[in-house]
Amino acid sequence: MSDCDRSMNINLLKEPVFRKLCVELDKNNIKGWRKLGEMVGSDRRLKVSSEEMEMCSLKVLQLEGSPSRMLLRLMGERGCTLGQLVDILQTMGQTEALKCVKPPSIQILIQPQSVSILSGHNLRLSCYAVGKTDVHYQWFKTKEEVPNCSSPDLGVSPVRPVDAGFYICRVNCGESYEFSQWAQVDVLDVAPSYGLVSHSLQGRLKVAIQPQAQKLFLGDCLQLECGAAGRPIPRYLWHRNGVPLPNAIKRKLTIQYLSMEHQGKYRCEISSNNESTWTNEVEVVVGPRISVQVSGAMECSEEDFYELGPIGASEFMLNNIQEQPYATDKVALLIGNLSYHNHPQLKAPMVDVYDLTNLLRQLNFKVVSLLDLTESEMRNAVDEFLLLLHKGVYGLLYYAGHGYENYGKSFMVPVDAPNPYRSANCLCVQSVLKLMQDKETGLNVFLLDMCRKRNIHDDITPNIVLRVTANIVFGYATCQDAEAFELSSNGLTNGVFVKFLKKRLLNDEKITVLLDRVAEDMGQFDATKGKQALEIRSSLSERKALTDPILPGDSSDMALAHNRQWAKAHELPESMCLDFECGAKIKMGFAAEFSNVLVIYTHIVKKPADMSLCQAHVTNFSPDLDVDPKVMNRETPEDTGIYFLSSSLPQHCLYTRLSSLQKLREELVFTVCLQGTFTALDQVVDWKTDVNIGKPLIARLDLHRAMRRNSCLQTCLMPHSPCHSPCHSPGPEHLHPPQLHAQGPSPTNLSLTPPCHSPYLDVCEASQGAVGSYCSSTPYDNVSQYQYGVTSVPSALSTSSLGRVSIPIETTDDINELQTVFINSLHLHE
Repeated sequence: MSDCDRSMNINLLKEPVFRKLCVELDKNNIKGWRKLGEMVGSDRRLKVSSEEMEMCSLKVLQLEGSPSRMLLRLMGERGCTLGQLVDILQTMGQTEALKCVKPPSIQILIQPQSVSILSGHNLRLSCYAVGKTDVHYQWFKTKEEVPNCSSPDLGVSPVRPVDAGFYICRVNCGESYEFSQWAQVDVLDVAPSYGLVSHSLQGRLKVAIQPQAQKLFLGDCLQLECGAAGRPIPRYLWHRNGVPLPNAIKRKLTIQYLSMEHQGKYRCEISSNNESTWTNEVEVVVGPRISVQVSGAMECSEEDFYELGPIGASEFMLNNIQEQPYATDKVALLIGNLSYHNHPQLKAPMVDVYDLTNLLRQLNFKVVSLLDLTESEMRNAVDEFLLLLHKGVYGLLYYAGHGYENYGKSFMVPVDAPNPYRSANCLCVQSVLKLMQDKETGLNVFLLDMCRKRNIHDDITPNIVLRVTANIVFGYATCQDAEAFELSSNGLTNGVFVKFLKKRLLNDEKITVLLDRVAEDMGQFDATKGKQALEIRSSLSERKALTDPILPGDSSDMALAHNRQWAKAHELPESMCLDFECGAKIKMGFAAEFSNVLVIYTHIVKKPADMSLCQAHVTNFSPDLDVDPKVMNRETPEDTGIYFLSSSLPQHCLYTRLSSLQKLREELVFTVCLQGTFTALDQVVDWKTDVNIGKPLIARLDLHRAMRRNSCLQTCLMPHSPCHSPCHSPGPEHLHPPQLHAQGPSPTNLSLTPPCHSPYLDVCEASQGAVGSYCSSTPYDNVSQYQYGVTSVPSALSTSSLGRVSIPIETTDDINELQTVFINSLHLHE
């Protein structure tokens, strides 16, 4: 059945055609797979649900993931025919995708085949095609054309290691062209001692490179290599102690950080077509990288260690050396509350959260950074944070804002807390710790940048029974019954705690040692000496550090599910181009400043020649969002309150900042307005179009909802006791005492002011200019210097690379991926 048969199910399309179709729909933003999903929504039989569209979008997290492929497969399973698909693509105006399903004018009869070959042998790749007229051939190695090769056969004699790589042939017929499939050439640089002669390649699969036994030390990098000659190129699967290793499917096996569990016997299974063979089995011994005194007399060094032999070495290590600590994953939740409804406003938490986000990302933490959360939003955010934790994970919670401490329990104050507040209105840190313990985490770190004054309005003692577990670390920005401060400055600046913490955070030191050094640094700061001192509480029983490597555990499916959950809250809308009837075109892009703060930038990329004035702006946003119309569509990021991304955003755009995305209840729909004046008309003409970008970033998690019935946080909630006290703010005499270095309100005033409200600290520090690597030096207006009713704690920023969702994707030498990348580049050289 031909590909042009309209009655054929699209799942029966040939794989090369299907692959090209997916490439076109994946790369096209406006007329891509999302638009296709919307178009089939009118057909009840083919309709794809929002949940299924979401699963399609998550395919971008996979190395070979294609949202279009999953969408088309779903449509095919529901009976979509090629004719229906062609009609939909024509309605969309998707001409490039239509070309993929039209009958080709060139047919490639023989495709080049991948091969693994020994250095010094002769290489030959073949591609034969027929067309309506004469065909011509061009061979490429990756993106570079192979010189002097226009025949259907590509020959290299003799082949050398530098000839290894990916090859493709372009067949030209008139104005049409067709690309062959990719062929990988793997050249094995084998010494003559292996004894393989040229005729050996004509027989069965031959192992040419055997792995070698190794003796390494804890923390070293293990590299094992094997290789076999054959056509097609062989497949590899490494085994340790007879058990297959997941994802170990390449010739070279690399383990970056060795631990004791990596010791054992390794061999590789090599297969090609219906034939398979094995390499030799080799032993990998892992030893300590220290000198240890044995029996009080003999010193055992690294060199002497291996003289003990494999068994003796293992026993020696178990008895005398501790394993290198590692995490199965690293997850951080950063919350910065500054815009309080009934309490003094803070400024440093935003800067602190941003700085810590960037630093924790460098330590490979998955970071969620949130600003200004209400009680229900905080509880739901912690609930989502707990979903990312499992056995061996390093979990870090940073909070900056107002807070207090009663009876040894610490409480974080949401932005909507009444005045005065009680435990029923706040989140107890120890209740979060209890739930983290239940996840069997490898390390629990709490960095609390908040005041620890007693709350005289709250006499409830929460009944929270913690398990006796190790590896818990509390870093309090100030001592018990004391206040934490943020600095007064003419520009963006940190709180006192983060000012010193960010200088040490990347150090490869035990976490308690790192915090000790921060405490020493703070102790030398004259402005807060005698007012604020870092306090550390720890049950650390191992040398755990934030720099410890990540070695995923056995539960790979669970880890993947957690990665998807994290990525779900960090998916940015795709950039898009909007075409207007007048001929103007607007490009629109998106960036994330925090996990709940979205930046929209627009730029007019094309305007009609007869249009003298052309302007565009965005408007009509959901009332759920915190958007100030006065600072929308500004010409510089700083004018609209975007201080941290100003250096990474494209220039010559209009910028709009949308905060409080966690409050978004429906999909984000807004209007793009274009205004233009033509030379032949005096009046201004308007064009409008609505844009729907779904639920971006943290809005996907619906944190705005009331506390979820199945929330694990409910196991530790205190009974609510409604507060009937009237709201009142502290008077000027409390905020501006005559001596600006006052410690806090006097006992007679404590009944009038919530205990977390503290007077200004008279610290006038020069503007620090750029904060981190992205912060603009544009000042805040009238930045004040509240003592933190709750000290500012840095929250994590949501995007690792600030343009697209910051989800690290490992590079690969897979043929399918290269097909997409390189064919697209070759098209550019038309």
